[in-house]
This record gives sequence, C-alpha cells and structure tokens, in this order.
Amino acid sequence: MPWILLFLPLAVAAANQLVLKKTGLAPLVSTGSSVATFIIAVLLLGKTGTYDFQWATIGDFSVNIGVQLDKLSTGMMIVVTGIGMLVHIFSLAYMKDDEAKARYFTGLSLFMFSMTGIVLASNFIMTFIFWELVGLSSYLLIGHWYQKDSAADAAKKAFLANRVGDFGFMVGILMIWGITGTLTFGGMADGMKAFGADNAGYFAQNSAAYGCILSMALLFVFCGAVGKSAQLPLHVWLPDAMEGPTPVSALIHAATMVAAGVYMLFRVQLSLALPEDVLAGLFSSQVIAWVGGITSLAAALMATQQDDIKKILAYSTLSQLGYMVMAVGLVSSEAGMFHLFTHAWFKALLFLGSGAIIYACHHEQNIWKMGGLLKKMPITGITFAIGTAALIAVPYVTAGFWSKEEILAAAWNGNKALFGIAVFVAFLTTFYMTRAFVVTFLGKPRDEHGAGHAHEVGPLMSIPLVLLAVMAVIAGFGFTTDKLSAFRPIHEGGHAEGHSIILGASIATLILGLITGFVLYKGKDKDPLSVPPFKNRFYIDGFYDNFLVRYFQDAFAAIVHFFDELFINGIFVGGLSRGAESLGNAFRKVQSGSLQAYAFAFGIGTLLVIYFTVFF
Repeated sequence: MPWILLFLPLAVAAANQLVLKKTGLAPLVSTGSSVATFIIAVLLLGKTGTYDFQWATIGDFSVNIGVQLDKLSTGMMIVVTGIGMLVHIFSLAYMKDDEAKARYFTGLSLFMFSMTGIVLASNFIMTFIFWELVGLSSYLLIGHWYQKDSAADAAKKAFLANRVGDFGFMVGILMIWGITGTLTFGGMADGMKAFGADNAGYFAQNSAAYGCILSMALLFVFCGAVGKSAQLPLHVWLPDAMEGPTPVSALIHAATMVAAGVYMLFRVQLSLALPEDVLAGLFSSQVIAWVGGITSLAAALMATQQDDIKKILAYSTLSQLGYMVMAVGLVSSEAGMFHLFTHAWFKALLFLGSGAIIYACHHEQNIWKMGGLLKKMPITGITFAIGTAALIAVPYVTAGFWSKEEILAAAWNGNKALFGIAVFVAFLTTFYMTRAFVVTFLGKPRDEHGAGHAHEVGPLMSIPLVLLAVMAVIAGFGFTTDKLSAFRPIHEGGHAEGHSIILGASIATLILGLITGFVLYKGKDKDPLSVPPFKNRFYIDGFYDNFLVRYFQDAFAAIVHFFDELFINGIFVGGLSRGAESLGNAFRKVQSGSLQAYAFAFGIGTLLVIYFTVFF
C-alpha cells in the first residue's frame, strides 16, 4: 500500500497527459485517484516500517528509493491526501469551464506525487528529488493561466526564489552526511552518537567546534525551509503565487507545500535525536526562532492593508508559518507540527471559501467591491466565519486555539521577547481577519456586477467547505489527534506553565482585535486607514525588482558576456577555430598546381636532405 500511495498519482498524471487529456476523463480520473490515496492513507495510519530498494550504487555508496512509515509521516499523509481530495472535488466545479482543465488536473496529480514523496521519503536524497519535483509542479500550477503576464511572472518568481533556498538545502544535506556518515533518516541518530552529540556534557566541552559545525549544517538545511515555507527574505514569491487558480492556493500555498519546510525541519530533528538541552544551545535554534518570529510579525502587518482577498490570506499564511518555524527554533517542534495540522484545515477552508466568493462574484477579488455576501451566500459565509474563528483562535471551541496556545507556551518558556511578538501577531490576526469578514460579508453590495448578482455555489464547492469547517472545529481535540501522535497537544486538557498569562493574553488580543476591526470597518466603503509601508509590503519586492533583478542581473549578465566573448569565444572556441583556419590557409597556398613550383620545391628538398646527411 505505501508504494501504491506513492506512485498512483504519478501513473494518473502520465495517463492524463499521454492518453486522457482529449477525452474529458482527466478530471474524474485525478479526483478518483485522490480519493483512493486518502483511503490508503487512512488504512496506513499508525503503521510503522521502512521499505527500500536499491536504485544505484557507486563503490561503497548506494542510493535507495524508500518509504518510511511512522507516526509523523502517516499523520502528515492524512493532511496531504485529505485536503488534496477536497481540493480535487472543489476543482471539478471551479475549473469546469477552463479550456485547459486536463492540464490543470495533471498538474494536481503530479503535485500529489511530489508531496507524497517528501512525506514518505526514508533518506535525504529521495527528499531532495521530490523537493525539486514539488517546485516543478508548483511552477506549473501557479502559471496555469500563463497567457497572463502576471501569472507567468509569478510562476518564475516562485521557481527562482525556491532555487535560492534549495541551493543552501543541498549544502546542508552534504554537511549532515559528513557529520553523520549517512543520508538515511533512520541511521542519523547513530551517526550523531559517533559525533559526540548524545553526551550533553561532552558536547558542551567541545561546543566551539561541534556546535559551530552542527549549527551551520542545520542553518543550511533551514535554507530549504526558508524557500518552501516562504520565510524572510524569500517570502516574496508566495503572495504573487495567488495568480494561480484558487484551489491551487488552498492545496499548495496554505496546507501542504508551504508546510513541507516545517515538516522537513521536524523530520531532521527527530532523526538526529539530539537532547533538548543540546539542541536549544545551538545558535542555529535561535536564528530559526527569530526568523520565524520576524516573518510572522512582518507578514501580519502587511496583511492589515491588503485589499485582494487572496492576498490577505496569503500573508496570513506567511504569518502562521512564521509561528510554526518559531516553535521549531524554540525546540518545541511538536507544537509547530500541531499548529501545522490544525492550520491546514482551516486555511484550506478559507482559501476555498475565497474561491467560492471569487467564482460567485465573476472573478472579482477586491474586498471593497464585495459586501452583503452573507445573505446571498449563507453556506459560504458561515463556513468562512468558522474558518476565521479558528484562525483567530476563539477559545475552547476551535482547533486553532489549542495549537496557538502551544506555541505561545513554547515562546513563554523559551524567549519572552518572542512571546511578546507572538501575542501582538495574535492581535493583528484577529484585526485583519475581522476586517476581511466585515468588508466582504456584511453591509450592502458595493458592486452590482459582482457582489450584487452573487449566489450560493453548488454542492461540489459547498460540501468540501462544510467538511473543512467541521475539521476547523474538531482538529485540535484529543479524540481527533489520538492516533496522530506527532500532532497531539502537548498539554492536553490544560495549559503549560504560566497558563493564566498565556490564556489572558489570548483572550485580551482576541477581544481587542474584534472590537477594533468592527469599529473601524463596519459600514465603510473604503479603507479608513492608510499605511503605505504595510500596503507596499515594506518595499521589499521593489528592492528586489529594482536592485537585485535589474542592476545585479544586468551587471552579472554583462560580466558573463565579457568572459564569454574574451575567453570562450575569443581564446578557446573562437581562437582554436581561427588558428585551424590560418594553418589551413598556409598549407593551401603550397598546393598551387604549378609543375615548375613543385619541381623547384623538390630540388630544394633534395639539396637539404643531402646537406643534412653529409654534414650532420
């Protein structure tokens, strides 16, 4: 079953592209395969074991293709296949009029294959292969409507930004290999024992050497997560990726692909089996925690001034991913994975809900051209409200509350400054989601062409919304996570140390954010606030476009052109060709066709032979 789970989406993608794309069956076959993979994932839940076969051997070094089943991978597969299945079903209606829907569903199947490979991989080589395949399938799906320049540019931006992070990831993989002597996750713990990291005292005595090497390796591995999970400074690709179809945003940019970085970091930490005190003492952990915290804050501030409903959710995703990364850096990866699990359901709900809204409003995405949609689209409005409640962490009744509390507890115990940032981000989250809901669903329609003629979507869209709304409520409770040990609340049934402060901060930020959002935006037809740095994304994209892309790229291209003309064309390729041509011209002049010249040359040659023979 693990091999079927892995290769079924690939077989479907190949069949769609080679056979079914002109028959109209590709959407149904892809959707059927997503249902099958979800059923297999449920059957494998809780199973353990590693299954490998040798792919290639070079001397003593062998490369294996293998799947690793444990509580982490089988639990993550529920997220990947469950949300993937619902996105496929939603897409049947959302993309029904798209001329290239066969190509779209082929891309979805390819992505499911790639993401499954990351989750089930038993070694770093396989992880990296599927890591790159996820980048490829993401590129294809973001640029599905490649006829639009904005979509094509967004796809290229995502691909290139991820390649920057992936280069560091590759270096980190090689460093981990050098430290542990293995690339298999199951063998890394033994390699770390040989490295001396299992003995906290011994490791501390040699921390100047060991700590630096290990920290650098982990930071390079973290580069991969910075790209895939869109952390500063490589976060710029994810908001632009909203140019892709909205179901793609729900699958790739809310629930699975962007969570791959967090999953990979947790997998590496589990495989290295470092004691918590050793891991917490590494400067890499502090760097990871602060990158996550700063990303979470910056993205939340940007979200407060966005008008595109998908961009609001995109920056919200960035912010929540920052929460998860911060938890990993605070050596509380279980809290980060728990938030990954709950966040996947309610953020997929919000993205698919926004897709239903955009579909009903004739592809309008500006929230200031909406309004009054709660009456016109009650199912979408109620499910969107449930997703919003889970994201802003309404206490005790939503999944987001339990997982957010775990991260706040980790910050409280690990770093009070990061705790303050996390609490402020919780306030901002409540504020910008209240703003989005009030402007979109309450009041009166502001645009008759779009919101004025909106109506509720059909069952193929509404049923996935209802199912995701149910998960947005129950995903954080013990009866849901008992079999998903990697995602179970650490302090189930209560709170961590300092729980009264944590709970008080959560409730206070929730109330304050709700009041501020309602007061500022209820009944408004335009945004009463204007904060240009937030609206313009702190000008980071402009800096990249105007400096790195325009000047650095042009300067680099000029340098490459200079070396190409001087050395490649001028000396090596061009020089050798010109030398051969000159030598040929010289010999060609000897072949004049004149008998007298040949006789004269023959005579001179004979005299030279006699001369050298006699005198030398």
